Amino acid sequence: MSYEPPTPPADLSTDTVDTLNDYSPDQLQHVARYAEELAEHKAREARLEEESGDNEKDKRPDDLPADVPAKAAITIKEINDNRYYYWQWRDGEKIRSQYKGPVSSDE
Repeated sequence: MSYEPPTPPADLSTDTVDTLNDYSPDQLQHVARYAEELAEHKAREARLEEESGDNEKDKRPDDLPADVPAKAAITIKEINDNRYYYWQWRDGEKIRSQYKGPVSSDE
């Protein structure tokens, strides 16, 4: 180990460096443990928030059947001059569809 004091990170404020320099070795060990735990906590919170944001996108519509994935989109197909809603999604190389219901005349 070097006999020279360590160089503080450039993005650490002068006030923080001065405060840490005034601490005893025991206090610095406590601060180091706290900083590690705080960093882990904040990283976990960020992951959870990101995942909850992903969940908002993946929320299942109330009328989505259980056997249709949440990523399914609604499409309209015209058959014999009648229009129908279908759930549609990709399953590997195939496009899958499931009947949802007729398109009402006022839409």
